[in-house]
Amino acid sequence: MRRFYSPIPVIVAATGLSAGFASAQELPKAIEVDFMTDVKPLIEGACIHCHGPKEAEGEYRMDTKDATFMGGESYGEDVIKAGDGNDSPVYWMTTVHLDDPDDPEAMPPERPLNERQQQILFSWIQNGAEWPEGVVLEEKPRVTYEGVKALLQKGGPFKKSEIETLRYWVEQGADWPAGAVATEAPTGPADDLALVKRIRETILENSKEKSEAEMTDYENVIPKTGVKYDMVAIKGGEFTMGSPDSESARADDEGPQHKVKISPFWMGKFEVTWDMYEPFMITDVARNKDGSPQKVDPDAAPVDIVSSPTTPYQEMSFGMGTNGYPAICMTQHAALKFCEWLSAQTGHYYRLPTEAEWEYAARAGTTTAYHFGDDPAQLGEYGVFDPSQTRTGYEKIGTKKPNPWGLYDMHGNVLEWCLDQYDEKAYEGRTGVTENPFVRPTTRYPRVARGGSWYDTADYVRVAARTASNADWKQQDPQLPKSIWYLTDATWLGFRLVRPLEVPEAETIHDIWSQGARDEE
Repeated sequence: MRRFYSPIPVIVAATGLSAGFASAQELPKAIEVDFMTDVKPLIEGACIHCHGPKEAEGEYRMDTKDATFMGGESYGEDVIKAGDGNDSPVYWMTTVHLDDPDDPEAMPPERPLNERQQQILFSWIQNGAEWPEGVVLEEKPRVTYEGVKALLQKGGPFKKSEIETLRYWVEQGADWPAGAVATEAPTGPADDLALVKRIRETILENSKEKSEAEMTDYENVIPKTGVKYDMVAIKGGEFTMGSPDSESARADDEGPQHKVKISPFWMGKFEVTWDMYEPFMITDVARNKDGSPQKVDPDAAPVDIVSSPTTPYQEMSFGMGTNGYPAICMTQHAALKFCEWLSAQTGHYYRLPTEAEWEYAARAGTTTAYHFGDDPAQLGEYGVFDPSQTRTGYEKIGTKKPNPWGLYDMHGNVLEWCLDQYDEKAYEGRTGVTENPFVRPTTRYPRVARGGSWYDTADYVRVAARTASNADWKQQDPQLPKSIWYLTDATWLGFRLVRPLEVPEAETIHDIWSQGARDEE
């Protein structure tokens, strides 16, 4: 499998930030820390104000490596004992306030480090106190929980200065006192099973098609926004899932081939666009970290109760285009909550496709590597991909030819989320004809995405090619914990809607719409 990445550093959704460690008077466990990302920001915010070129209290400076290890008038070269954090004054002086807040050796004197920050300092010294040559520290504003509490309560969008304040807070260890609560618990109706039951009742009332024979393609309008979208009727049937051993570029997880029977459903003619998704992603509603509205009226409509993303700091298409372009960078949780949001206002049950449904629709009755045949030389007519590894972004939906069932961009443009847990050996236990296979997720990673993207070569946009999600897709997300809504390193990932003919019980719908947050790290 190709490893996906993005070179664009991002910070998103400030309300996703949360508590670090609670206070405790015991020697911390040494953890792996990085000087540049963990230690440097902490010292710059907590120490340089008093121990830099302007002040140098106690004749001690910490802005350069030589000065820091030279020490000052009190401890000299013993100030940092590499490999022994507990006997190094630079560390243990940060813990003195636990016994005596007025002790003159308590550092920093006015705003003590929390346990997480102490652990970072201790671990750095314990692990050898490495300091890259030539790195000089600069004084930065010290930002504590009290300095960001109002911002967390307000939620985004944020001004440039507010983003900078939040960035300093995160980089310095996200100080958060034990027991502190930035936002109140939501009141009134909640995004739970009871809400799903209400939405399902509306779905059953609006489901006019009772049999496969009544299914037709349709165009619909999102009531809240007026945005149109198209759904294609996919009749049920059997197909051979996976790729043959003879297929060029075949991976082991694409076999063994096996027979699968699929029930009828509708599928989005195109990938979900920013026009559809952005009004769900960006609202003027104050939200909690989980996306629930901070205040919910008792008589609120179901669509106004559904959890939505916390507001991103910046434009999430990264300049690649929004009007008519596929939406990207969402977690599976965000994609599923969009499906719930759309279902609540349209009266149709939407979700992501299972992996089997996706491949069935992508093949459209064919058995070749691509729905048009085995020759990748024709791929440019049907898919947006990157044969020379030089492409820098996606294209508008529907710019290429559709597959035989009228679905566009099944090859490339953006990789598409599926419902399933990724299991490289998922096909091995299937014998005979497997009906509607679905690997229910039980862990956060890995999960399945299909179709390849603008970032991929032809091999990875084959119909049978499978991609497993991983934590690298949000590697540059600095939040604590990382956002449940955004994948900062997945500028090639989107999704497509499915509407099954059969509407399951509310418990099943709730389980599916909530599975994206299951076992969130």
